[in-house]
Amino acid sequence: MRVVSLVPSLTEAVAATEPGLLAGATDWCSHPADLDVVRIGGTKNPDVAAVVALRPDLVVANEEENRLPDLDALRAAGLRVLVTEVRDLPGAFRELDRVLVGGCGLSRPAWLDEAEEAWAAVEPVGDLRAVVPVWRRPWMVLGRDTFAGDVLARLGVRNLYAGHAERYPRVPLAELNASGGDLVVLPDEPYAFHAGDGPEAFPAMAAALVSGRHLTWYGPSLSEAPAVLSGALRAAFR
Repeated sequence: MRVVSLVPSLTEAVAATEPGLLAGATDWCSHPADLDVVRIGGTKNPDVAAVVALRPDLVVANEEENRLPDLDALRAAGLRVLVTEVRDLPGAFRELDRVLVGGCGLSRPAWLDEAEEAWAAVEPVGDLRAVVPVWRRPWMVLGRDTFAGDVLARLGVRNLYAGHAERYPRVPLAELNASGGDLVVLPDEPYAFHAGDGPEAFPAMAAALVSGRHLTWYGPSLSEAPAVLSGALRAAFR
């Protein structure tokens, strides 16, 4: 079995379960740190010819992270492409099982059961109202129907833009600051927010700097995510 992954979180999921399956991954696939496979470009601009040349039995992708024209080109070349759709935590668990067990023919990994158990036992940090930027210049935030929004909701963080018509709306900074939020949640990806870039734009809100991998990736990091994210949220109010 040879697998090419076009999604960093799925790359980590396959590598943690059966690393020998991976034949290729994107330039953005950073976990595990010692991953040694052919790199085939970015999630939005993969080298289709390079993927085809690897002759994979399966290409794993995601409907949000990857572009339909690239996926169609891979299918037209005769490759089997499995596309995940993840909008909430239960969906992430289902899709991981579909990729690893159904797609790759593996036994269900222990880490996936551990992740489900960790989230089943999670305790909300509080009842917090938040804005959650994912980009700057222009400002973009989490809107409706997102995996990260569902993760935060389970931790007691109410996304003030969860009812927006768009999933990742552009919102002027002045409007974000007038939203009445208690908290701004600033992940370090896709935009690399950090202590010197982000919190200063929201002077009236507590700022939680969080790991983007634990907030937005669905894979082995899900086991750690409740503790890691809860710690970052509590730290914002110290």
